[in-house]
Amino acid sequence: CSVSCGDGVMERTVQCVSADGQESNRCSPDAEPETRKVCTNPSCNLPSSCLDIQSTKGPIPDSEHFLSVQGKVLKVYCAGMQTETPQEYITLTTGEEENISEIFGFRLNDPSQCPANDSRREDCDCRRDYTAAGVTTFSKVRLDLRRMNIITTDWRFAFTHDGQSVPFATAGDCYSLAHCPQGQFKINLSGTGFKVAEDTLWISQGNYAATHIQKSQDGSRVKGICGGYCGKCTPSSGDTLPVIVE
Repeated sequence: CSVSCGDGVMERTVQCVSADGQESNRCSPDAEPETRKVCTNPSCNLPSSCLDIQSTKGPIPDSEHFLSVQGKVLKVYCAGMQTETPQEYITLTTGEEENISEIFGFRLNDPSQCPANDSRREDCDCRRDYTAAGVTTFSKVRLDLRRMNIITTDWRFAFTHDGQSVPFATAGDCYSLAHCPQGQFKINLSGTGFKVAEDTLWISQGNYAATHIQKSQDGSRVKGICGGYCGKCTPSSGDTLPVIVE
């Protein structure tokens, strides 16, 4: 649309081509589609933060709202709407099983090994005594709209099933020093209107650290398998994860 707010015009080029893709003059003028049409960009009429909503509606229950985020209309959950500092959250529509962080708790008694062809085994010759271990799932993640980051250490809508709370987009273990990572994380932003920024990197930390990261082509999903003796992976941006709108 030619304007970012209100009514504007959309234009396109129309060509007549033959079945093999060559330019032609045999198209009927009556069949030619329009090259211009009026368009409206309503996002400028929307609030751009949960604080904007609160300032017009006053203290209201926490709920989902449509916000204008970088020119796109996106649904964002507004929490703390009865406080002075309401906060924005992305509701993870794919569910907690697709948004999980794990520090694997088992340690091999012989850490020089990588048993079962690098497959994940809990019936190994090992002990479960890694004090940093934990499994955390996320139903919503905190969004810093000004910096366009997910804050990975916000636990408001996280649930730790076992052990310590593990930040979003983080995984690790203390399993083996033979490049045999077992800790896993999953991120799935499908259906939210957001995706992980293209240049986002994960860094390895700790001893004998090993990191394998897989990103989907559209940037909405990331999976990581990370570990060491002891090691983990985190976003290179620290306790934030850069995101962009689709």
